[in-house]
Amino acid sequence: MVEVTIITDGSCIGNPGPGGWACVLRSGDRQKEVVGSHPKTTSNRMELTAAIEGLRALRVRCHVRLVSDSQYLKKGITEHLAKWRSNGWHKSNGDPVLNQDLWDQLDQIAQKHDIGWEWTAGHGDHADQNRADRLALQAARAQAAEGAR
Repeated sequence: MVEVTIITDGSCIGNPGPGGWACVLRSGDRQKEVVGSHPKTTSNRMELTAAIEGLRALRVRCHVRLVSDSQYLKKGITEHLAKWRSNGWHKSNGDPVLNQDLWDQLDQIAQKHDIGWEWTAGHGDHADQNRADRLALQAARAQAAEGAR
């Protein structure tokens, strides 16, 4: 099975506001960057979108190491998702789960791969995470500029 590392990040100018997401994919000596934006969104939606789009970029079933600086993403997918589904997409306090559409997409695409979910501190020593952060922020800024026209 092909081994891939995907490093993701999301950014938002305002929350909600114009947002961007990015991921850096590495497999052996190959690297790919995938970037996108949305005119009005939240940082959590951009974090989820980065993971979804990073996984969508894979053409075959892979062993994936997915690295994110988002505890929301990591804990949501590894600790909470199964409970949310069994509770009819409600949290333990009865409130509806936010971003259910994206959690559902992420869950479906994640099942196509063997994934290890990792958290890393943002703005730290992880060069690819810093790159994903810069790309996501650039995409958010470009989206904000587009909306200002």
